[in-house]
Amino acid sequence: MSDCLIFAILFAVYGVLGTSYAAGPAPKDLFDLSLVALNTTMLLLSSITYGFAMLTMEKNRVAATQAWLAVTGLFGLAFLGIELYEFAHMIHEGATPQRSGFLSAFFTLVGTHGLHVTFG
Repeated sequence: MSDCLIFAILFAVYGVLGTSYAAGPAPKDLFDLSLVALNTTMLLLSSITYGFAMLTMEKNRVAATQAWLAVTGLFGLAFLGIELYEFAHMIHEGATPQRSGFLSAFFTLVGTHGLHVTFG
């Protein structure tokens, strides 16, 4: 439940600040939608493979469970790698959290999600 509350608050802040560009870059100026789609795919595939791991665990198939968890970990690492690449690229372009309310809310929301994935 705490995850729901944290992300609800972060989405609410993003909803309020999401159009506060301060004459800086807007989402259309920053985001490569094909990279966003790839990252979303990595996240969804990791959820699916984790589900497969849970199904094999219920059948006491230890080796298969470990294999699915390894695949899940690889998808998670790919997700985090793409996210870090996006952050580095944005910062290199001058789109830092200090630039605008939008970027501050974006980096906070997406960074918190990255930590959630890392520790999950």
